[in-house]
Amino acid sequence: MNKKDLIEAAGLSPTTVAKLKTGENINTEVLVRICNALQCTSDDIIEILPDATRETEAKK
Repeated sequence: MNKKDLIEAAGLSPTTVAKLKTGENINTEVLVRICNALQCTSDDIIEILPDATRETEAKK
């Protein structure tokens, strides 16, 4: 599924998708909508990284 399809299926704004791409915080309602659109659980779409790793990833 591409970004456009996800935006439509989950009812997301382009701003929310940009936040996902840059690792910014989003609320759980957004995660639930994404899981519903993808027919998956949060474990399938969330990866929790240590703070140092998260900072390195955000700089990419």
